[in-house]
Amino acid sequence: MSGSVSNFLGGSPLAVIVKLAIISLLVGILMSWLDLRPMELVDWVVDFVRYLWFSVFGSLNRAFDYFLLGAVIVVPIFLISRFAKMGKR
Repeated sequence: MSGSVSNFLGGSPLAVIVKLAIISLLVGILMSWLDLRPMELVDWVVDFVRYLWFSVFGSLNRAFDYFLLGAVIVVPIFLISRFAKMGKR
């Protein structure tokens, strides 16, 4: 079991915990120096996901509108051409 845990973690659990603690400390110092707060980052991620959500589904809504707008012209022309072709047989 410990072999699979070590494989998953990429080393012994204690060594990985020490590495993560040191990296966390350095990142915390950097974030403090940049005057970033964890909640600001969470808010930024939430706002970014919300922006993507509205952008993607807003675009799909516009695409559906464009589809309907084009179908008003294309479908009748298609039907007229099919009826005209059927009459020539």
